[in-house]
Amino acid sequence: MIWLQKQPSWVTLSLSFLILVVSWQALVVMGGYERFILPGPLDVGRQFIIVLQDGRLLKHSLITISEVIPGLLIGMALAVPLGYLLAKSALAERLVSPWLIASQAIPVLAIAPLLTIWISSTYWARVLVAVLVVFFPVLVNVIAGMRSIPVEWYELMRSLRATRWQTFVKMEFPAALPYILAGLKIGGTLAVIGALVGEFVQPRTAGLGYLLVTARYQFKTDLVFVVLVALAAIALTLYGGAVLLERRVLRWRQTA
Repeated sequence: MIWLQKQPSWVTLSLSFLILVVSWQALVVMGGYERFILPGPLDVGRQFIIVLQDGRLLKHSLITISEVIPGLLIGMALAVPLGYLLAKSALAERLVSPWLIASQAIPVLAIAPLLTIWISSTYWARVLVAVLVVFFPVLVNVIAGMRSIPVEWYELMRSLRATRWQTFVKMEFPAALPYILAGLKIGGTLAVIGALVGEFVQPRTAGLGYLLVTARYQFKTDLVFVVLVALAAIALTLYGGAVLLERRVLRWRQTA
């Protein structure tokens, strides 16, 4: 174990992936499962090559990504200023917070069909589902970030005669940025879920959700696994991009 801890992350990741694949194949062999119940990794690999070569995987993945990214960006654009307002205004918090909290008790699957009725565009209905899923976790992170700023820092800015805008740019935003970027990492994975829920509700067009529903009805379990792997890859890519952005933007914290 000590040797493993000293290895680069790609070594440990490759080893864990190998253990997962071997365990998966052993489970299939020892359990004697049929392919339509639990396909082995080789079956999933063959199906992956098929849908990659015929272009289906790329086509549906690009459509889902085109819904995920706007959903993430719009959700962040709405959550950050509202989170700042709720953190700074007790009146706004009393007026808005109860409704925001109550809205989280309603499952997205219950709201998504209504959005498809109210919004004529299938694409924007899916994007809006992603926005709803991303919005609240990012909002909570922004509020937590703003409230984590010590009172002494505000006193220092007042002693320097800083304006409200200068206080925000020079102190509040940089101090809350780690929380905002943490919300971005969470939102990246949740946006994928939101877009997928939207595609479940609107399965008649393209997207990984459409492909997943089609594979399920056709009992192509190996194709279901391929779609799940593609969704995981999209979520991991967004999360990794947020991590890289965090390292670059918050480089001052690492060198401090």
